[in-house]
Amino acid sequence: MNDGDVHIILAKRHHNGGDYWATADGRIYVGSPFSTLSSLGMLFELGVSEAHEAVEGALALVFGAWRDDGRIRLAPKAPLYPCYTAEAARILCRYGYAEDERLQLTAAYLLQNAHASGGWRCNFTRLGRGPETECANPGATLFVLDVLRFTGHEGAGLLVDDAVESLLAHWTHRAPCGPCHYGMGRRFFTVEFPFLRYNLFYYVYVLSYFAAARQDQRFQAAAATLASKLDLEGELRVEHRHRGLKGLAFCREGEVSSFATRRYEEMRKRLQ
Repeated sequence: MNDGDVHIILAKRHHNGGDYWATADGRIYVGSPFSTLSSLGMLFELGVSEAHEAVEGALALVFGAWRDDGRIRLAPKAPLYPCYTAEAARILCRYGYAEDERLQLTAAYLLQNAHASGGWRCNFTRLGRGPETECANPGATLFVLDVLRFTGHEGAGLLVDDAVESLLAHWTHRAPCGPCHYGMGRRFFTVEFPFLRYNLFYYVYVLSYFAAARQDQRFQAAAATLASKLDLEGELRVEHRHRGLKGLAFCREGEVSSFATRRYEEMRKRLQ
């Protein structure tokens, strides 16, 4: 645990106007990178347990946003997009709730609402509609797979295999696709930590849980690209992080991160 980083994150718990990094009206996804969801994710990486008062309170906010059909509403009037549901669910799973009945219902909802092209998408786009926006959203798909690998659905048949395939296909064509126009440009290929956005490290880390990916040459190429980033001691250096995290030591840009290296080693063992 890095106590200095934990202190910085905890000190921001009211900066959005409410408690536990939420806004006064209960929005738990705004204020990035110190939203309720992002802060919980970082505290998890830093080893802060769910027994901590602030973590317990923030998790209660997330569960308070859960709906009976499995979806999670991140604000009182927010749309119920699959990416939002998955982003919240992956945090709950990290804190050990994957077998909770509510998370199992969320996983079932996501599986029942996969997009026909393979993966997941919403029906909203900020950048106009072209043919590329009709396919699944790579970012949303990665978030959902991150949930399913916790909930025991990583081998749940063709729906999961099709989602994995959609991400592997993105490795080949790399063009912006989906409603949010996720592409694989220069920034995608920089080592980014913690796992807040669609990027090479998060992409390889999540896909490493799925047999359909591990056996594929495209995944192996992505894993080799990430491995090429290791220094001579086998440690991973953070090449990019959200600019709002400048004061945090565990993800300092240009420096080795023992926390990122730990996640890499965890992944490497799955691939042996």
